[in-house]
Amino acid sequence: MAQPMVDGLERELAGRARVVRLNVAEPAGAEAQARFQTTKVPTIILLDADGVQRYRTEGKLPRRRAILAAAEQAS
Repeated sequence: MAQPMVDGLERELAGRARVVRLNVAEPAGAEAQARFQTTKVPTIILLDADGVQRYRTEGKLPRRRAILAAAEQAS
């Protein structure tokens, strides 16, 4: 389940990165899905301060430390 992992990421990245959760069944989520051309749920995309994609995973969730490492590199 993605929610506990994303909750943990949100806590660990507090003050350094913003975590945005979107539901693809809602308008904002559908817009993001089209913009980033995602095909699977869950999808995690890390963007740097300029909006450049620095990390992406779709479907199976990676280990949290892989996402944290990518977040450190993106900042």
